[in-house]
Amino acid sequence: MKPLFAISLATALAAIFSTAPTSRAQAAAGGAIEVNGIAAKVNGRVITKNQVSFMLAPIYAQLSAQFPRRGPQFETEFNKAKANVIQELVDRQIILDEFKQLGASIKPHLIDEEIKRQMRELYNGDEVKFREELKRSRLTMEGYREMTREKMVVQAMRAQQFSDAPPPLPNEIQQEYNEIRNTLRDVSKDVMTFQKIFIPATDPENPLATPETQLSLAEDIASQLAAGKDFTELAKAHSKDAYAAEGGLQENIPRTDLSAEFAAIIFESPAGKIVGPLMDPQGFTIVKPVKIQYGPAPPLSEVREMIEERVRRKKTSAQYERWIETRRKRAMIDIKA
Repeated sequence: MKPLFAISLATALAAIFSTAPTSRAQAAAGGAIEVNGIAAKVNGRVITKNQVSFMLAPIYAQLSAQFPRRGPQFETEFNKAKANVIQELVDRQIILDEFKQLGASIKPHLIDEEIKRQMRELYNGDEVKFREELKRSRLTMEGYREMTREKMVVQAMRAQQFSDAPPPLPNEIQQEYNEIRNTLRDVSKDVMTFQKIFIPATDPENPLATPETQLSLAEDIASQLAAGKDFTELAKAHSKDAYAAEGGLQENIPRTDLSAEFAAIIFESPAGKIVGPLMDPQGFTIVKPVKIQYGPAPPLSEVREMIEERVRRKKTSAQYERWIETRRKRAMIDIKA
């Protein structure tokens, strides 16, 4: 299956850190825009725009697909995500400075496991695509390993700082596991049956068609579906792909056959919900999940330590916020992005 929503990271990076009014238009046109630089400084230590943009790229790609017209909701969600990422990196540096004298270390194999988990979650387990994204964002694998190590050190330091928290009770551990069990699954084993209507950005059969009119058509079809019109009939009438004659039905499609951005959107939608129109460089897609088979989740025995840590973190969240706020006030923080 042809990947959907494969938005180039170069475009995402340019849009993420655009400052001039024309920057996003230039990015969409494929123009080269300089995105290197400093996103923030914490006690003289630099947080680069490349670090921020790599963490933001999957979010940007999903939001671009969900909001073809961009608009206020896109801007709100994106700016919120960007602010959260920068704050996370700032707090991470504050904590690393706070505990650098403790000599904490993380075993290399644990870093490898965390990177593999992130590849499964964000890139459907595609290591080639993951490394391509690193290269485009001008991050080396060693640099990303260091980012991951720092994140894990901060988690360990936070756990140590609040080690006097009340121990998790068995029912609290079980409840937390039940709540997040599905998010711990091996997403690369997800499978879905869905119906799809694809409207190309341009139509060779209609020389007057433009991306704007095609988007309007897709929006109109989505409105008809929301009003109760039959998906199969509309797919046969309007869809322009190989599955149109079958009413857009595609059965038992592995998640790994889809682009990570497309999969992240539709696998989070319940069966029967109309999703879209979603945008990719080729056009606009409307999807209705029919049946979702999620990949296996690890048993509680394998993730108990992590679950216990999550429970402790919840119990100490208010205490932690007070603690980190005092450190923020003492730190020299200069956010530029």
